[in-house]
Amino acid sequence: METIVKAAIEVRKNAHAPYSNYTVGAAVETDDGNIISGCNVESSSYGLTICAERAAICSAVAKGYRNFKRLAISSKGSGGPCGACRQFIWDLCGDIPIIIIGEDGSTEELQSGNLLPRAFDDRSLTKSKSG
Repeated sequence: METIVKAAIEVRKNAHAPYSNYTVGAAVETDDGNIISGCNVESSSYGLTICAERAAICSAVAKGYRNFKRLAISSKGSGGPCGACRQFIWDLCGDIPIIIIGEDGSTEELQSGNLLPRAFDDRSLTKSKSG
């Protein structure tokens, strides 16, 4: 089993999900091969909950990483990233492979660009010259 997959599965055990009981682990691989992981952490004020994907990416950014190769996600039912995470992944990682890990350890690989078609990003914020 790949290191990134193992890391996502292992960190899922640390998830704090007392309200949904839906635990998620994620791991992001930096361009130089480091693996940084994160898990979901729920709050009683649901909007303050942080998803595993964003926790992993934020942890990597806090360690000084800015370029990412791929992301792995472990959850019940082989869940993919939520809409907010899809946008966050696009903004910080670009079009990278995302490995979805099943309960049995099986994997499926998707591209982040396919999960967020016609993504809104910094190109959407630039002024047009005709404008």
